[in-house]
Amino acid sequence: MSAFFATCPKGLEYLLRDELVALGADDVREALAGVHFSGTLETAYRACLWSRLASRVLMPLAEFDAATDDALYGGVQSIDWSKHLGPRATLAVDANSAQSKLTHSQFIAQRVKDAVVDQFRQRDGSRPDVDTDEPDVRINLRLRRDRATLSIDLAGAPLHRRGWRELQGEAPLKENLAAAMLLRARWPDIYAEGGALLDPMCGSGTLLIEGAWMAADVAPGLHREYYGFLGWAQHDIALWRGLLDEARQRAETGLRALRACFFGSDADARMVQTAKRNAQEAGVAGFLTLDKHDVTHVSPPPGVARGLVITNPPYGERLGDRGEMPRLYRTIGETLRERFAGWRAAVLAGDAELGQAIPLRAEKKYALYNGALETVLLIFELHARSETPREVKPLSEGAQMLRNRLEKNLRHLRKRLEREGIHCWRAYDQDLPEYAAAVDVYGDEGGTSWLHIQEYRAPAEIPVETARQRLREIVRVAGEVLGVPRDRIALKTRERGKGGSKYGQFDQRGEFVEVDEGSLRFLVNLTDYLDTGLFIDHRLVRAKVRELASGQRFLNLFAYTATASVYAAAGGARDTTSVDLSATYLDWASRNLALNGFTGGKHRLMQADAMAFLRQERDRYGLIYVDPPTFSNSKRAEDFDVQRDHVPLLLACGERLNRDGVIVFSNNFRRFKLDHEALAERFRIEDWSAPSIPFDFTRRSDIHGCWLLRLHTQEATGESPWGGTVNHVRNQGRR
Repeated sequence: MSAFFATCPKGLEYLLRDELVALGADDVREALAGVHFSGTLETAYRACLWSRLASRVLMPLAEFDAATDDALYGGVQSIDWSKHLGPRATLAVDANSAQSKLTHSQFIAQRVKDAVVDQFRQRDGSRPDVDTDEPDVRINLRLRRDRATLSIDLAGAPLHRRGWRELQGEAPLKENLAAAMLLRARWPDIYAEGGALLDPMCGSGTLLIEGAWMAADVAPGLHREYYGFLGWAQHDIALWRGLLDEARQRAETGLRALRACFFGSDADARMVQTAKRNAQEAGVAGFLTLDKHDVTHVSPPPGVARGLVITNPPYGERLGDRGEMPRLYRTIGETLRERFAGWRAAVLAGDAELGQAIPLRAEKKYALYNGALETVLLIFELHARSETPREVKPLSEGAQMLRNRLEKNLRHLRKRLEREGIHCWRAYDQDLPEYAAAVDVYGDEGGTSWLHIQEYRAPAEIPVETARQRLREIVRVAGEVLGVPRDRIALKTRERGKGGSKYGQFDQRGEFVEVDEGSLRFLVNLTDYLDTGLFIDHRLVRAKVRELASGQRFLNLFAYTATASVYAAAGGARDTTSVDLSATYLDWASRNLALNGFTGGKHRLMQADAMAFLRQERDRYGLIYVDPPTFSNSKRAEDFDVQRDHVPLLLACGERLNRDGVIVFSNNFRRFKLDHEALAERFRIEDWSAPSIPFDFTRRSDIHGCWLLRLHTQEATGESPWGGTVNHVRNQGRR
């Protein structure tokens, strides 16, 4: 088994992860703009041949520190290059650098090439030549924070080059991005159900050809003549030929069964001809119908009742006049609404503003990158218009009061939310006693929002049916006021489950959505668990962790989904260690870290009981974050009660704290009382509970407590790292 890394455009990581799993890869985990996986050489060959989403497949050879020119050169020379290329072979080097002392990519690539060539010259006087177009071996050097990863590029050239494109338009859509659009829009399911594919602005035909190959099970790399491993010294020719034979057989079988259900048009006659020639090269011309007309004249083909309309309109960046773009996007939306009832539609908008010009409500939104341009993919379900509009039941007097309160909250909070760039926040918290629920908004920078509505216990004197009716009114009113459709609203009800659980059995959908907080990205699950994966009331605590983390070693106990570790890494922590007993949460934590580009040995994930870890750990940390549950009775660890056990927990943390370090301790037990007397001998303590409560939680200011602890051995300065002066804790009762 070997380790590999498949690169991809940002926004495609999770699709690529699922694709690689389907191709038989092991240990698959996503990172920023790529996916780590392991497997045999056959696994890597299959990824090169069959991945519709990857850009390159890299095989790492070594990882080493490279803060200087000499260290880089020496690290490259430590590899025996005769195992990878012959003395008369050709090579090329790609290099990129970020947050490192060596910054010039061309210089880095030159030094890597020098180290390889000098090794051959020193051995027998011969040397490989450079071929930047189609070398026998392409070497990739990635430098991050002075740490180099040196790899063989098995793809050799970007995998989005399928081998069929003879001609292209002025702003072509890359094939792997086209594949991502089709997968996000669920084209394989639509085709299996008998639907058609239509692109009203088809350009050079990329979406139609990619959709046809996908439906016909044609390997995306089957027409490529060049791969980076073909000249590699360890290339297994027999294995590769066998995979090609299998792919050819599958393509022949799939094309025989393919339906002629692909329709495209473009206002430019030259682009229609280009699409026809490209389709001919791809072997699918007989399945495509291509015509010249603009988007205002597009309509469903005769006899075709359903399918997917998918298109990539101009953005006004490289094509067209930006000022004319909103009108074009409005026209697209009006055409879809008036003529394509019963179809699904997918539009890759140049940005959120252009997407908002489409007069339709998107069911899904995905951030995708078309080259360097950040775009948004909008998915629409085009429902048939009812001739007799459904009568909307008027709101009850209580529901109208609820609506008024939500609208007031929104007016009060909106400007500050926009000014501070806050996308995850609390909109309502039992403001009206009759409507006992909390309404939380989870959103992203693209403008897509989800609601998480959590019911509180209704008073005993309230009839069950009355409570249920009020909960239905909360869902309706919150969705209308906050502009969120019902399918993006998650509701947690307080029905008794087995064993006396406060909440009944949750859905087990396994659906995660990406949200934005503090210019970072996190995965939340709104349906499967009591908590979502992101405690939004701790927003300010996480922000302060980021401020304190610079240059520190960071320990996160009871790490949950490691959101605090992401903040610490973003704040410049030297390394992070996240400890939790749950493998599920650690996997989630790994995905959160990778989503923000924090991977590798500097970011440890440890499955362990927190107290057991502290007893065994010997390292020291400059910043320790402790946010324990109220209680835990896991069979795999010691019973834990935050009130009973917080003193030994914090004293044990003190043993692992640097002399000038800081412990940030928080918990959500409302009746919690910090044992000041037991801790004051060891620590200087600051109660930071009140400042840590966000402005949208002022109605529930006791939702959590937060304290800052520093060892007495530190020289007292009277200054608090949170700002202001240190005030010793008030030994007051909390929730």
